[in-house]
Amino acid sequence: MCGRYAASRRPEDLAGIFDIELGVPPARAESGAWGEEPEESPAPDYNVAPTKEVYAVLDRPVKDADDPRPVRQLRRLRWGLVPSWAKSPEGGARMINARAETVHEKPSYRRAFAARRCILPADGYYEWVTGKDERDLEVEGRRKRPRKQPYFVLPADGSVFAMAGLYEFWRDRTLPDDHPRAWWVTCSVITTEAETTPLAVAPAEGPRTLADIHPRMPLMLTPDRWDAWLDPSRTDPDDLRSLLDPPPPGLMRAYPVSTAVSNVRNNGPELLKELAGPEEGTLF
Repeated sequence: MCGRYAASRRPEDLAGIFDIELGVPPARAESGAWGEEPEESPAPDYNVAPTKEVYAVLDRPVKDADDPRPVRQLRRLRWGLVPSWAKSPEGGARMINARAETVHEKPSYRRAFAARRCILPADGYYEWVTGKDERDLEVEGRRKRPRKQPYFVLPADGSVFAMAGLYEFWRDRTLPDDHPRAWWVTCSVITTEAETTPLAVAPAEGPRTLADIHPRMPLMLTPDRWDAWLDPSRTDPDDLRSLLDPPPPGLMRAYPVSTAVSNVRNNGPELLKELAGPEEGTLF
């Protein structure tokens, strides 16, 4: 986790929630050289998958502005972080998550952790629970593709799920400076250990805690931490690590959804519909 999530809020709604000062331009350059003209907003995405473009909230100075102060911005980044020193972007799809326990020391993430932190707004995220029979086969080492029941995890009060993230710039040296794909702006979700305390709202049958669903979860930032997390003037890793503490327990709910979400080609609000019970038998 996190490998799939939903993000249906409109840019104007996110602007109000996060006090955005600058809208969504084409993501096309380093050194703050993003264009400033808004582009057409993408449709709501109910099945966000790695390598897709996603919304990110970040604080960053505006290129060529007289005022050097950081500006709260809403940008579109590619999910799957490509380190600035990478020879190619091919590994980005494997770097969708960064572990909170080691993000400050891993070569791929430590520079972004110190200087380029962002928030990835979501409605919630999907996680899959393996059916009991299939889990037994996996334990025995027998080759069988397991059937898994997806669950949707979201704040119990319906508020935005603000995932802690990192972003990075990568320059494609095979392209000229003015090429629209010369610069890649990519991101990763920070994950932490899943909560073992009871869910605020649990399904009628099934998991009682997030840890029952999966041992990891995205690090959710409560509103009181947004400004500190986005502040680019905070660069000391020891200071920043205090921001990686998990949120207070008991804020989340989870419920089973259709296995249609398992196919990334499916995308629509019906994927978020709560089922009365799991479609696939699980461990519970």
